[in-house]
Amino acid sequence: MRYFKYAFLVLVALGLVVLALANREPVLLEVLPENLALWFGWSYAIELPLFLVIFGGVVLGLLVGFVWEWLREHRHRVEAKTQRRDKQRLEREVEGLKGRANEGKDDVLALLEDTGSSR
Repeated sequence: MRYFKYAFLVLVALGLVVLALANREPVLLEVLPENLALWFGWSYAIELPLFLVIFGGVVLGLLVGFVWEWLREHRHRVEAKTQRRDKQRLEREVEGLKGRANEGKDDVLALLEDTGSSR
């Protein structure tokens, strides 16, 4: 199975290299459309190879997706944290109640009762 993973990664890497070699032509990226740049009196443009534009778009899309998903799952993380805190509080409370129930008894018998009640 590990070899399939490596073979797949090699094929993906090879595909990306071929894509980059096929799209080496420079393209002009402008921040604002031409008419809007004239209206604002400000224009910024950069010339990059097309494959960098493609890869940059993919990376930017992945980053936006990861941040969006992280924000969307916030309420689930908060709920899990609250439940974990409640579970720990209840476990401490149960241990305290077991300690009071076994107070004054022989230590060995108290341990046996604790293990017997959990079965």
